[in-house]
Amino acid sequence: MGMSNTISQLSVFLENREGRLDEVLNVLAENEVNIVALSLADTSDYGMLRMIVSEPHKGRAALKEAGITAMLTDVVALRVPHATGSLSKAMHLIVEGEVNVEYMYAFANGADAAAVLKSDDPARVIDILKGSGFDVYSADEAYRANC
Repeated sequence: MGMSNTISQLSVFLENREGRLDEVLNVLAENEVNIVALSLADTSDYGMLRMIVSEPHKGRAALKEAGITAMLTDVVALRVPHATGSLSKAMHLIVEGEVNVEYMYAFANGADAAAVLKSDDPARVIDILKGSGFDVYSADEAYRANC
């Protein structure tokens, strides 16, 4: 699954055409893969759908079987307390640690929230965060919604 304390993100490159997102979501639903969080970024020609799902390997296989290219990427899901400035403090620590964050999106997960980070050095991000009193979600926690 990847390095310890990272989670697998399911990513799909989408042509920007009517019904393409519906097709991907339908394949996941038919295969009982639950979407916990998603981010969709687009340009005029294509989109990048990034998802945290209940079973990333099963989701990737189902999409592949349907002829849809998908990949798994190791990301970090930072546990962010619902307190003003929590995310800012965590990001400041990562910047001070000289780690680049390529992208980020967030989702609520029970009593806390999660900020999903893709970086050039996920192990270092985890070390920085844990060493400063923050925590990260395990795969088991991240793949279940609002537990």
